[in-house]
Amino acid sequence: MTSDAIQPPEALSAADLAIADAVLTSIAEEMGEALGRTAYSPNIKERRDFSCGVFDAEGQMVAQAAHMPVHLGAMPAAVRAVMELAPFEAGDVLAVNDPFRGGTHLPDITTVSPVFIGAEPIGFAATRAHHADIGGMAPGSMPVARELLQEGIVIPPIRLVDGGTRNESAFALIVRNSRAPEERRGDLRAQLAATAVGARRLEAAADRFTLPGLLERFAALLDHGERVVRSVIAGIPDGAYRFEDHMEVGPDGLAIRVDLEVDGDEAHFDFSASDPETEVASVNAVATVTRSACYYTIRCLAGPDAPRNEGCYRPIRFTLPERSVVAAGPPRAVSAGNVETSQRITDVALGALAQAVPDRIPAASSGTMNNITIGGYDSARQRPYAYYETIAGGAGGGPNRVGRSGVHTHMTNTMNTPVEALPLAYPFTVERYELRRGTGGAGEHPGGDGVVREYHFHDLATVSIVSERRQFAPWPLNGGAPGTRGRNTLIRADGTTEDLGPRAEVDVGPGDRVRVETPGGGGWGRSRIEE
Repeated sequence: MTSDAIQPPEALSAADLAIADAVLTSIAEEMGEALGRTAYSPNIKERRDFSCGVFDAEGQMVAQAAHMPVHLGAMPAAVRAVMELAPFEAGDVLAVNDPFRGGTHLPDITTVSPVFIGAEPIGFAATRAHHADIGGMAPGSMPVARELLQEGIVIPPIRLVDGGTRNESAFALIVRNSRAPEERRGDLRAQLAATAVGARRLEAAADRFTLPGLLERFAALLDHGERVVRSVIAGIPDGAYRFEDHMEVGPDGLAIRVDLEVDGDEAHFDFSASDPETEVASVNAVATVTRSACYYTIRCLAGPDAPRNEGCYRPIRFTLPERSVVAAGPPRAVSAGNVETSQRITDVALGALAQAVPDRIPAASSGTMNNITIGGYDSARQRPYAYYETIAGGAGGGPNRVGRSGVHTHMTNTMNTPVEALPLAYPFTVERYELRRGTGGAGEHPGGDGVVREYHFHDLATVSIVSERRQFAPWPLNGGAPGTRGRNTLIRADGTTEDLGPRAEVDVGPGDRVRVETPGGGGWGRSRIEE
């Protein structure tokens, strides 16, 4: 990225731009540290299932932390959605989780703080965090649902804090709809603290650069992001590239098809041939999730030092058919669309790019977040609880490397929940946690292995599993072998077993176990042993 085409304008030197980018990114990173350190739930504190960003006064993301891709590509829509509540005043905090109003799925609550210098807002600080339970028909708010209202409380754009005074009625409404109210209260307070940190640091940045200087840097950074991504796309051969893959709904699956057209320095993702939204599962993705996945795939080609802001999205266009699995509308259930369909959209976008730049794209990774939610009443601690986590799998082998084993890939960027932390808070333990050896696809560069994670229950509970790649294996590239499919198994205390399939909701009791075996990544290239 050293050509003249991606150099900053003369008004700001490359050093000025780099410093501004580092300052604004550090604000988002510090917000994340504040959120992670003060949250109550293991999902936010331990797994770090959250994202933070800094936005200009028009709601354009000017910087983000290295958090979750599925959150960050969609957050600008949420910031612009809450802007309908303007005019603002200092101390306001807005909140939203409605997937059809800028959200992704209901457990992800976004908080947005306008930042003022004088009488006018100069920008926004925003957080998005996955709450382990926000109501709905099953503990953990990730049920096998048919409509949105079965998944939890829907929060349209609201003022959670009004001029520095917390809206206790709104706060109480959200908390009361959770099976773990104290945990929700703590996690919401952590988000408020993080947005306050972001607001203070953005005010300090205005002092450092002066207000005109900061606004100039906002615009220059967005323009720089656009130049970098245009340069990346210009390096992809012009042409039309098609790829398809399937979600595991029905025997033939639910098709996601993309036609990627590259023309000069612009890319167009056309999903017109994808299947309609479904009534029988929550795998529908909203348009913001689809865009987020595609932005991510192009951004991956730009390298680690490229900017991370909304200017990067300007050269990328979309055709998203309404009421399709990639652009669902109300009242469809969408909880799995955010976590599972986002992974499949990433797979099809990468599959299309692999035809254009085969020497840069890896085989499919595990292609699922392997979501598990556990909830019930803890008899020993005399309280209700809800727990949520995702489980790692194998990364696909690439042109220049083998795939990593036991990692979160693509749309998720969370950490592992330490098994030691679970019995301190919940009436279950993890009895087995290991790599699932031999599940990565063979090849010149084999795919990484998945993992085995087995839960042992000591009390009554309800378990929901939402996963994929139990029917359709992660695909290989260039003559490699596919990754091994995943498997979910219920093992009763009496020794009987049941295959749970990709999605299930089951009641368990003391002595029962649930084993989740996650997929391996696809292999890249023909194995030399085969040759």
